Amino acid sequence: MAAEALKPAKPLAPDRLERVLGWAALVLLAAALAAIVRGRAGWGAVPLAIWLHLATVIMALALTPVILWQKRGTRLHRRLGTIWAATMFISALDSFWILETNHGHFSVIHLLSAFVAVQTPRLVLTARAHDHAAHRRTVRGLVIGGLLTAGALTFPFHRLLGRWLFG
Repeated sequence: MAAEALKPAKPLAPDRLERVLGWAALVLLAAALAAIVRGRAGWGAVPLAIWLHLATVIMALALTPVILWQKRGTRLHRRLGTIWAATMFISALDSFWILETNHGHFSVIHLLSAFVAVQTPRLVLTARAHDHAAHRRTVRGLVIGGLLTAGALTFPFHRLLGRWLFG
């Protein structure tokens, strides 16, 4: 019985939701990249905080399917997960300096930034504690709320990526 307790748990395989989340991240990544390319005429007017935000979000979007679709518990999963968590956290913090949309004030989307800023450390702590169920729930919440929902909210026509993409 004691040997059973010391035996590492089998890595969790991705389920249907995680496969869908990975594909959704790829679709959002493609839309963001298309918007950036289409908006190249306006690149010079974009503040540095937005460029940092775009860079970290693009990295997180690109890593999401890679991490969600691979075997869990591997060295690669931990390293990519650390990079993903860092990009999410930096993106959340950086967003508090992006105030163009709401006339210099915070907007509703900043609530998602606060959610990410709080949940990302929880993500790391649950991973280090080997609390797989809590870690998986936190990942899903961050991907759905902090990446996909927040990302989708950047495409209305009055927002930068929406203007660039739909022009």
